[in-house]
Amino acid sequence: MKRRAFVFSLPLVFCGKLLAAPSAPARFLLVFLRGGYDAANVLVPVSSSYYYDTRPNIAIPRSAALPVDSDWGLHPALAESLHPMYEKREAAFIAFAGTHDTSRSHFETQDSIELAQPQGTRSYASGFMNRLAAELGGRSAISFTNQLPVAFRGNAQVANVALNMAAKPGVDARQSQLIAQMYAGNTLGTQVAEGFAARDAVMRDLGEEMIAANRNAVTARAFETQAQRVAKLMRGEYRLGFVDVGGWDTHVGEGGAQGTLATRLEELGRGLAAFANAMGDAWRDTVVLGVSEFGRTFRENGNRGTDHGHGTVYWALGGGVRGGRVAGEQVRVARDTLFQDRDYPVLNEYRALLGGLFGRIYGLDNDALARIFPGAAPKDLALV
Repeated sequence: MKRRAFVFSLPLVFCGKLLAAPSAPARFLLVFLRGGYDAANVLVPVSSSYYYDTRPNIAIPRSAALPVDSDWGLHPALAESLHPMYEKREAAFIAFAGTHDTSRSHFETQDSIELAQPQGTRSYASGFMNRLAAELGGRSAISFTNQLPVAFRGNAQVANVALNMAAKPGVDARQSQLIAQMYAGNTLGTQVAEGFAARDAVMRDLGEEMIAANRNAVTARAFETQAQRVAKLMRGEYRLGFVDVGGWDTHVGEGGAQGTLATRLEELGRGLAAFANAMGDAWRDTVVLGVSEFGRTFRENGNRGTDHGHGTVYWALGGGVRGGRVAGEQVRVARDTLFQDRDYPVLNEYRALLGGLFGRIYGLDNDALARIFPGAAPKDLALV
């Protein structure tokens, strides 16, 4: 065998890991966190004093954040799931990621991401996942959603399997009443009653928006229960998948190291870890990318929550991911680096990021990537 032919017949090796060559049947699963999750309380900017100044009630303490590097820590709710992946170098985080859509609307920005068209262009004829499926031969694509998402609209054939597992809220109206009765007459009774009343009032105002933002996505708890089912199909005939998980619109009572966001993160993390485990040997050629339509305001609001923001943090997971790092362009986290004095900026545009990723895992050339992401130049962050 000639030396050149022998070299190109070898698998690719990165950081001591054996990766499949681009011609191998790589698997890609997009996990869309609908509602705009609070990235700053997941990948925590522990070196930023401004973060702690502006989040007196919901910041993750430095002592509680799981070690990532000198600038960043991870939410402690992910201690048993994503953090071990990070330590095994099977997880990377892309800070300051997102779209240049500045509407801060769930619906506008979700559509912008799923369509992946140039700014100012809006055609619902095809989404980027369907265009990717077409470039890969128009087969082996599946959506784990109640209805086909915008990202998978188009000519390529896509299977659709609804997970249909809605979880009940942590504390419903009847339970709230029982808890309030328990504290009646106690020194904390008035605070408990007022707390539930305030929560109910705000939820009435925001409830319709929050439900609509989820677009019938399953809850994090439901995803956890169904992760092995997703893995069974993804390690079989399907190579391209989409699942959405709702419940990330934390305007009220977000919590810090514990609380609403922490509970959802723990459930989501367990689901992702269960998926990775259930993939078995197929995990080595699988990439999971977690995205959300936007991040949230850097400062907490008057309801101890956060409002719609701009830049966010993406998660890249997989047995072949070059993990154990925060990837992409970064900037120090301070007031003067915020976008419009309120949000994370977008330094790693998602279409360029995805183009670079797809070029690597599927071996797609620039012409193919231009058909998937028209008007976007791919940016290779060497995630695999």
